[in-house]
Amino acid sequence: MNREDFQALWVTPNCSLRDALKQLDATARGILLIVDGDGSLVRTLTDGDLRRAHLQGRHDTTAIGVLPAQPPITVREDATAAAVLAVMDRDQIDHVPVLDAIGRPVDIVFRRELSQRVWLSSPHLGDEEAAFVEEAFRTNWIAPLGPHVDAFERELAAQVGVGHAAALSSGTAAIHLGLILLGVKAGDTVFCSSLTFVGSCNPILYCGARPVFIDSEPATWNMSPAALERAFKWAQRENRLPRCVVIVNLYGQSADMDALRPICDRYGVPILEDAAESLGAHYKDQASGSFGRVAVYSFNGNKIITTSGGGMLVADDPDIVVRARKLATQAREPTAHYEHVEVGYNYRMSNVLAGIGRGQLKVLDQRVAQRRRVFERYRDALHDLPAVQWMPEPAGYHSTRWLTCFTLKGADAAIRCQAVMRSLERHSIEARPVWKPMHLQPLFSGAPYFPHDDDLSARFFTAGMCLPSGSNLSEEQQDRVITHLRRSLMALEGTSALV
Repeated sequence: MNREDFQALWVTPNCSLRDALKQLDATARGILLIVDGDGSLVRTLTDGDLRRAHLQGRHDTTAIGVLPAQPPITVREDATAAAVLAVMDRDQIDHVPVLDAIGRPVDIVFRRELSQRVWLSSPHLGDEEAAFVEEAFRTNWIAPLGPHVDAFERELAAQVGVGHAAALSSGTAAIHLGLILLGVKAGDTVFCSSLTFVGSCNPILYCGARPVFIDSEPATWNMSPAALERAFKWAQRENRLPRCVVIVNLYGQSADMDALRPICDRYGVPILEDAAESLGAHYKDQASGSFGRVAVYSFNGNKIITTSGGGMLVADDPDIVVRARKLATQAREPTAHYEHVEVGYNYRMSNVLAGIGRGQLKVLDQRVAQRRRVFERYRDALHDLPAVQWMPEPAGYHSTRWLTCFTLKGADAAIRCQAVMRSLERHSIEARPVWKPMHLQPLFSGAPYFPHDDDLSARFFTAGMCLPSGSNLSEEQQDRVITHLRRSLMALEGTSALV
């Protein structure tokens, strides 16, 4: 419901029963909000209230203000969807007004919305996946490994233009093995993007290494070349050059590899490219995940394509991938019995999940196109709100728009973002803040951090949010998000400030 539709539900106490009935019919929401002169909610009015008034002999010209007092059932602005639904169930009603701190109606929630949650990025499966899974069951290849695993590795490597791939249990497992394969050991230093999910850098701790976090730059929100250069100069002075640099491709967009790679090459440090969120993206016509000495992808349930849970490690060097497969299968030696001379891990993907991945890979381009259309509809629908600044996509980049993200302008952007997300949540719409940077996480307290100029990743976190972006998001669902987003933004900013 947009701002105009919401205000169309407002009536004053001197409105007649006849006019109230006309307004109920015109708005078709089953409820009106009776507000007094200062905008405070006096009570709600429904079809049932009007029928009772007529049964009591009230004339059509009677003012609704003379009806018996009935305290409205309401919630406050901080109420969650679950809290609103609990009120509805308790009082057996289908709509609940939302009041501000001084009792004025600012929103209304309908039961129908709460039963149709809009997710941030839900799995999107089709018929192709079912065929591969059925084959796995038919041939009894249910256990880990099998023909689908081998085929998925070949097909994904070909898709991204990298020589070899190892299918693993998660993107985090892939990063862990990637660090080991690049020689990271206890006490080593590893540089890592700060604006990312914790799975990018937890494996640094698994190895007993020490993370150093690098800020973002404004053009892509990814690792800042200027901050990386300063970090290398510091590391050289401290005699602690990193063993590798983990460069994250955030929210489906590649980092500026033409600027970052020469810096790493100059210091002789390899790149581990975390492309967990960017399968299907391109940077200057080269696939995301094809730039690092090692790269990883994620197939978690919310990613562009999913295997429910899973990941992939890719590299052009076949020896790296062969060793990754060995370490991922408990590092078993090639003997008839079980022989082990080094620590291994249970990180391999199952044949069934690989079958799902093969089906998903066939529709990757379609899924990317769908997510980009979702972004474009948001951008076009909110183009007149200059406070909204979308995550940029520079020339030469092709982002998947895995998640559509924006920041708000203004000193109080953090407060407004929180208010917008609370408003969306009341209507059972999932939205989230931009990742909280790793250098601000208690887990990594004290880790060195190199900002771009000011702390950009912290600003993106406090002023930014992610909208529902799934490739299976219907236009009707997206229109619902846009309507509530626009109304909450304009209520916070004031129409004149945004239009």
